[in-house]
Amino acid sequence: MKIGFISLGCSKNMVDTEMMLAHLDNARFEITADAREAEVILINTCGFIGDAREESIETIKEMAQYKKTGKLKKLIVTGCLAERWRDKLMEKMPEIDAVAGLSEIHNIVETVNASLKKEKLASFGDYEKTEIEGERMLSDDSPAVFLRISEGCDNRCSYCAIPKIRGRYRSRTIESIIEEAQDLEAAGAKELNLIAEDTSRYGTDLYKENKLPELLHRLANETTIPWIRIFYCYPDRITDELIAEMRDNPRVLPYLDMPIQHISDPVLKRMNRGGNRKQIETVIEKLRKEIPDIVIRTTIIVGFPGETEEQFNELLDFVKKVRFNRLGAFTYSREEGTPAFDMPDQIPPEVKKRRYETLMEAQAQISLERQHDTVGQIRDVLCEDFIYEEAVIVGRDFSNGFDVDGKVFCYGENFVQTGEFIKVKITDADEYDLYGERI
Repeated sequence: MKIGFISLGCSKNMVDTEMMLAHLDNARFEITADAREAEVILINTCGFIGDAREESIETIKEMAQYKKTGKLKKLIVTGCLAERWRDKLMEKMPEIDAVAGLSEIHNIVETVNASLKKEKLASFGDYEKTEIEGERMLSDDSPAVFLRISEGCDNRCSYCAIPKIRGRYRSRTIESIIEEAQDLEAAGAKELNLIAEDTSRYGTDLYKENKLPELLHRLANETTIPWIRIFYCYPDRITDELIAEMRDNPRVLPYLDMPIQHISDPVLKRMNRGGNRKQIETVIEKLRKEIPDIVIRTTIIVGFPGETEEQFNELLDFVKKVRFNRLGAFTYSREEGTPAFDMPDQIPPEVKKRRYETLMEAQAQISLERQHDTVGQIRDVLCEDFIYEEAVIVGRDFSNGFDVDGKVFCYGENFVQTGEFIKVKITDADEYDLYGERI
């Protein structure tokens, strides 16, 4: 039986997909990347915001066509959209044969087998019992891998449905994380990307104190993986101990993904974000003082209910002043079941779009200038691909996060192995990518 898979949304979803693939592989199902050959297709969906839901729905419709043109017998939908809409998803989309919630990751083999025996199936349990660790079947041969250190979220941001989808914050034990990191190292990993809904909270539930600095220290001591990178680190929980560990541990890259979402205190308060403008400014100042080469990536929401032109301009001025190395922005998505859904002063779509475009235009210039500042520098580059037709090495340096940032391209070069580190002199840059020559 051939099973095809599609993983949509965030890196946490990809880890869920890889865990399900491991279960299916162990049960002797054949995994295929060709939807035309698949007898069962598994779609792991995202349901975080409107655009993500639309992508999930369109993907389901597209894959359902293979029931007519391919070998497809069953279409199974899992992930956040499945957890959020549950039975309603199958009611709205009759082309779906089975829907499985987040708690059913470890039961995916049973779900597939049961689906093959009956016409329709919906399988759900307690989403706070979601399997968050276990064997994974990596979805590609990339030398960079994600390592999930916790599941769920306790932050209760007023715009976010994640706590209702994935439950309360649950840290993994340090020992289980180290064990998985060692398994990933044995599989060839050269870069660990630590992920969670909030990595900066790691350990506060399980150990009653922040354990992220200790985890970083032990990962460096108990593996030989060269690069360790941190994603999803909230600014109000970045401690002096974490900054010191990043500064002093040569294996932890000088790169931090730190979503601030906004800078105006009234907006942050309505968002129910921890911290305030002063605290955000202080932590950025500390990071840049202690780690001069640090690359800070952030995300921002524009058009949140009640955001005035003055508050947006405050945000715009702040972005121009701080000059983040990397910045992603979203227009506010009104999510049912969240406190922000019922807030007054919802911003019209055209205003949200204008503010988004204004912000990203400003950031594009900042990114271009910062990228050009690297010209002439020599960087360590992790090779991820070699394109024979163009004789080009494709990789990333420390400043480019896996799966979210740009690449480093070296043209006219000889073959290199995936996972090899090379020295590259940067000779040119654009807004997203760097270009160089191997030395």
